[in-house]
Amino acid sequence: MTTSKAGSRVERRFVTTHLGRIHVAMAGTGFPVLLLHQTPRSWDEYRDVLPLLGHDFRAIAMDTPGFGDSDRPNGEPSIEVWAQTALALLDALELPRAAIVGHHTGAAIAVEIAASAPARVSALVLSACPFVDAARRAKHQGMRVIDDVETWSDGAHLTELWARRQPFYPAGDTDLLQRFIIDALRSGEMAAEGHRVVNRYRMEDRLGLIRCPTLVIAPTGDPHAHPVAPKVAGAIGDSTLRELSGGMVPLPDQMPEAFAGLVRDFVAAHIANP
Repeated sequence: MTTSKAGSRVERRFVTTHLGRIHVAMAGTGFPVLLLHQTPRSWDEYRDVLPLLGHDFRAIAMDTPGFGDSDRPNGEPSIEVWAQTALALLDALELPRAAIVGHHTGAAIAVEIAASAPARVSALVLSACPFVDAARRAKHQGMRVIDDVETWSDGAHLTELWARRQPFYPAGDTDLLQRFIIDALRSGEMAAEGHRVVNRYRMEDRLGLIRCPTLVIAPTGDPHAHPVAPKVAGAIGDSTLRELSGGMVPLPDQMPEAFAGLVRDFVAAHIANP
């Protein structure tokens, strides 16, 4: 176990599922809240969020297959496969229902979970969710994704990866960028492939199938997610759109207190009859 800044305990362990071994970090007890990270991060994206949510819930952050310490998926990765793995994790933990929270790639996975298994999801939080439709798929077809860098023997790719990400992070915050770099290097080719997985997803066919209360968080400093947040919210029947001023691409670990507060208040309001 590790102790957070707030003094709460975070437990890390491996959970065996029929789709592979999944690494998780957990804090607290009570109604389960599953946290899904962006590409190419890991559970560490929620390092400071976990103990905050753990005051009120059983907060669980999983490493998506191929990232962090989770097993790599068999066959071609997809949002659908990652969603199935998250549901397999809930099965292994004997959790029939949960609140699902996703950020960027994690939000796309959360959409698929809610669309494919509505009976399993009591509340949904989509943070910086992409809007993937035919127009986006056509636009990104064959394009170089942000974390696609060629490895060089002199380590120049590390500087390139840092420079490509730096504009989307708070100025001067080297700690957040270092945490990103560590996860990106550990994920290897999945650092770039994870973005391609999102761009292949037919999200426009799935958003309308979501039946649970949904919070769409739009960080105002995220140039990718903020402009499309109204489209995401507008495609979901029971949704609430909330902007978070100053939030950027690394929102959960950039502003953990504000992020956890939005999640806590929304989930608490919608699990009275889970």
